[in-house]
This record gives sequence, C-alpha cells and structure tokens, in this order.
Amino acid sequence: MYISLSDRGGKRAKPQGMETALPSGVPFRLSPVIVWLGIVSMVTDVSSESVTAILPLYVTGFLGLSTIAFGFIDGINQGASAIVRIAAGWAADRSGHPKRIALAGYGLSMVARIGFLFAGGFWAIAAIVTGDRIGKGIRTAPRDALISVSAQPEHLARSFGVHRMLDNIGAAAGPLIAFFVLLMIPNGFSTVFVVSLAFAVIGVAVLGLIVPDVRADGLPDAAEREGRRLFAFSWSHLKEPGLGKVLIAAGLLGLVTIGDGFIYLVLQARDSFAVQWFPLLFVGTNVVFLAFAVPMGRLADRVGKIPVFVGGHVALLATYLLAASPIGGLATTVGCLVLLGAFYAATDGVLAALASQLTPPGKLATGIASAQTVVALTRMIASAGFGVLWYAAGASSAMVIAGALLGCVVVAVIFILRGTSPANVVNADA
Repeated sequence: MYISLSDRGGKRAKPQGMETALPSGVPFRLSPVIVWLGIVSMVTDVSSESVTAILPLYVTGFLGLSTIAFGFIDGINQGASAIVRIAAGWAADRSGHPKRIALAGYGLSMVARIGFLFAGGFWAIAAIVTGDRIGKGIRTAPRDALISVSAQPEHLARSFGVHRMLDNIGAAAGPLIAFFVLLMIPNGFSTVFVVSLAFAVIGVAVLGLIVPDVRADGLPDAAEREGRRLFAFSWSHLKEPGLGKVLIAAGLLGLVTIGDGFIYLVLQARDSFAVQWFPLLFVGTNVVFLAFAVPMGRLADRVGKIPVFVGGHVALLATYLLAASPIGGLATTVGCLVLLGAFYAATDGVLAALASQLTPPGKLATGIASAQTVVALTRMIASAGFGVLWYAAGASSAMVIAGALLGCVVVAVIFILRGTSPANVVNADA
C-alpha cells in the first residue's frame, strides 16, 4: 500500500494532481491491493453479469412476465443495494477494517446465487435479486475505500480506472459465457445459474484468503478515544463541503438513467435478432467500458472529474436517441453499445473518486456509500417508471421521453456543480 489515510489526517492537505492542475509528475504505481480487489471484482462480475445478461429474456420470454414486472425487478437490481450502502460504509469507517464488511457482502451475494437454481416466479426472482443486490450494497463502499487508501492521491481516478478495467473483464466475460451456454443449450438458463454460483464462490475465496486486511481509517481505537457508542451514526457525516452538491447532481441524473436491459430490449425489439445473441449486447458495452476505463480515469485526473462525469451523461443521452432512432442495423446497435460503455467509463469510478476527495479522513467509506446510495435509489425509481412508460407509450416513444428528460437534467447539473471541486473544498478548509 502506498498511502494511508493517516498520511492525509487532520486538515486535509492540498492534493497533488487535483482538479486545477496536471499531476505533478509522480510516477504511477499500482498497489497490489488494488490488483487483487480487481481480480475479486472480475470473477464476481463473471458471476453477476452472466445472470444479468439473460435476466431480461428470462423474465419476459421464458417466464412470460410483462415489461412492468421486469421494470420492477430491474429497479430492484438497480436500487436494492441502497438499503445498506451508507450503513455498510459507515460500519467500515467505524471498524477500520473494510475488508471484513466487504467479505460479508460478497458472501451474501454468493448465497443468493443458490436461489436462482430453484426460483421460477416473479416473487421468488424479486427476493433473490434483492438479496444479491443487498450483498452488493454491503461490499461496494468498503471495497472502494480500500482502493482509495491504497492509491496514490495524484492518480486516484486512474487507480479506480484500473480496478474498473479488471472488473469489466469479468463483466464482458460473464455475458459471453451466457451466450455460449444458450448457443449450445437452448433455454439453458439453469446452466448459466450454476456457472454464476461457481464464479461467486471463487470471488469470495480470493477476497477472504489473499486480499490483506488493510486498515482504512488510520485511527486505531477511534471509537474508544472519542467515547462514542458503536452505532452512533450522525447524518452530519454527509454534510461535507461540496459533497451535498454532488449527491444532488447524482440523484437527479439517476432519476433519468434507465437500466441497460431496457435499452437492449429496445434494440432487440427493433431489429428482431435471435434470442441467443442477446447476451452479446452486454459483452459489447462492457468491452467498451474495459477499453475506456483507464483513459477516462487519467482524463478525469487531468482535466477534472466533474467535466468527465457530466460528459459521460451526454454520451448516455446520445445512446437513448440512437436507440429510439427508426434506423436499425448493426451500425446503430454498435453505436449504442460504444456510447453506453463510454458513459459507464466516464461515471462509475469517476464518481467514487470524486466523492472520496470531497470526504474527510475517517468518513471515507461513508462518503462514497452516500453517492452510491443516491445513484442506486434513483435508478431504481427510473427503471420501475420506465417499465410503466414503455407499457403506456411504446418502446421508442418512451426512449425519446427519457432522452428529453436527461437532456434537461444535464443542463441543470452543469449549473449545480459549477464551482464545486476538491480544490475549492480544500482551500475553504485551509
């Protein structure tokens, strides 16, 4: 590990390579902790994305449920993790051992995978997806806190980009595995579920046995020294300078960010390609995410995280409009996948890096979890709402409406985030 929060304790020192200047020439070195966490995320994403890639077809085709039903399930998939994100991040901060919290989350998701082998109806699928996403909510902020304290501050977004790159190797491999399973075994959904469980077990084993238990607070016995009860959570932890604006902006954008599954269903309905090709849409998006994750992280470290984050949502807007276009064919589909992958590369790790820089030592995982919770909750609402909108207005019209709303929100967010940066927050505290 190259840096700990104890190096950044007290009044946070002005970080090098922040929003207003280029990195100071410090060579980039990748911590082994980040590499191993990337491997854990990689195999876990093989597990989760192999299921996610078939879930839209499994629900609407194999089980014969409506788009409204899928909208609620996809909403759960997007937002159930919000139930525990802040609590898990806070617990990681209080304990100083985020690995232990993350391990509990990965373990819960692994157990939930077993349920897919037996479920066959709406309520069973909804319950299993809820359990899996709660596990994701428990693990994500503690894992990102480990990344943040293991990374060089000059290359924070780039380090998150490397992790997301490894993560998306798995995110691309999972749907590819699902594709080959369905190609060889028509309606072989149960086989996909077995493969998913196997990779989940591998991820938990690697995290538990290989990733070191790095302390993330730099403050041993902080709870005892401050004389606070273990569960004395305070919402004031979230009222950090600049973080509130980021939470508002992320929430507004989340309300107009529909699930990937809906975009892929729109493309499939328009072009009527064979069902077994459906998982390759997830592969395409994740390959682009994989290719752009590190370059977008480097760009965010150089020109600023907020411009890159907002620019990613402009790419999402272009995705909506292209998907709604009556012009079909391979080129249009590939264009959608490229834009969607660029959106994730410009927003996923960048938001976590931005939240971590706007959060003081001792509250790192809580700050990251706050941003992730807002995104998860609002995207859950967006998915459920879009399912109803599709049912009422049709696929293309619903996508155009979503695009128009996103365009308005992007303009509003530009004004909300104006003047917000880690540099300004640090200078205000100095």
